[in-house]
Amino acid sequence: MLATVLHAPGDVRYEDVPEPVIQKPTDAIIKLSASCICGSDLWPYRGLNAVSQPLQMGHEYCGVVVAVGEAVKTVKPGQFVVGSFCLSDNTCPHCRHGFQSSCEQVEFMTGAQAPYARVPLADGTLVATDGMPDDDLIPSLLAVSDVLGTGWYAADAARVRPGSSVVVVGDGAVGLMGVLAAKQMGAERIIAMSRHKPRQALALEYGATHIVSERGAEGARVIKDLTGGVGADSVLECVGTQESMSQALESTRPGGSIGYVGVPHGVTFDGQQLFFAQRNMLGGPAPVRRFLPHLMDLVLRREIDPGKVFDLQIPIADVSEGYKAMDERRAIKTLLRV
Repeated sequence: MLATVLHAPGDVRYEDVPEPVIQKPTDAIIKLSASCICGSDLWPYRGLNAVSQPLQMGHEYCGVVVAVGEAVKTVKPGQFVVGSFCLSDNTCPHCRHGFQSSCEQVEFMTGAQAPYARVPLADGTLVATDGMPDDDLIPSLLAVSDVLGTGWYAADAARVRPGSSVVVVGDGAVGLMGVLAAKQMGAERIIAMSRHKPRQALALEYGATHIVSERGAEGARVIKDLTGGVGADSVLECVGTQESMSQALESTRPGGSIGYVGVPHGVTFDGQQLFFAQRNMLGGPAPVRRFLPHLMDLVLRREIDPGKVFDLQIPIADVSEGYKAMDERRAIKTLLRV
C-alpha cells in the first residue's frame, strides 16, 4: 500500500510500504476514515528532531476495525473506533490512576498517515462507537485522537474550574483545543495569546473572551491588567519552547497552575526562580485514553465541533503539500482524506 514516509527534513513522500498485519495477539488493524498532520510532526520535518532512517508518519487516527488478534476482546471487525496516540493496556497501575501515557507497556502510535494501520494494545487503546458515525463528524472524531485530547489535558492539568481565569499560550491546533476545553470546563475569562487573525477568529468562536498579541514582559503585563493585577488562575502552555514556557510562568498568579503539553525543545528552568514563583505544574504527553469516552460523546451529541481546526483538507496522496502548508503557517492543521 501507499503511505507517508519522512526520509529527511523537508522530504516527505507518499510511497509503497508493506501492508500492516497482526504481529501480536493484542493488535488490531484498522482502515482509516481520515488521518491528519500533527504540529509535532513538524519537528522532524524541520530538522529539529534527528531523522536517521525513513519514518512512517502519523499518530492520529479513527476508522473501522478490519482484523483483530486472538487476545482482543473489546473491539471487533466492523466497528468504528477512535484511539489515543499513546498506546496503553489501560490496566496497569499508572493507567488506573488515569495516566495511560505512562503505561508500563506504553508505545507511541506510528504509521497512521496511510489507508490502513496496526494498533497495538487494542483493548486498552481503542474506544468503539455504538454505530457508524455520520460522515460530517469524522473530522471531529479524528481531532479527539490527539489534538483535542491534548488540549483537554492541558486544561485539566492547569486545574481549570468554573469561574476561573485562563491564559492559553500558543495558537496552534492544540492551543485552540485548549480554548475549547477551558470553555467547556466553565472558565469565565479565557485569554488566547495569538497574532494571527484566522486563529484569533477561531479562538473567539471556541470561547476566548480576550485576545492578547503582545509577548514576553509586555504580554505578561497585559494579562495582569486583564486579571486585576494578579495573573491567571490557569495557564495552558501549548508550544514547547523556552519563550512559551517563560510566558506561561510569567502569566500565572502565585498558587496558580500551568498545564504544559508542548513537546519541549530547549526548555530549561532556573531552580531559584521556580522555587519563589510558587506555581503548580503538570504536563507531559496527554493521557488521551482517560478522556476519550467523554470527548467522543460530546462530539457524537454535537455539543462541540473540534473538527473546525482542520482548515485544510486534501487527498492523502498530496500529503507533502499538507506538511508545507503547516510549516509555512498557511494552515492550522491539515486533514488527509483517505
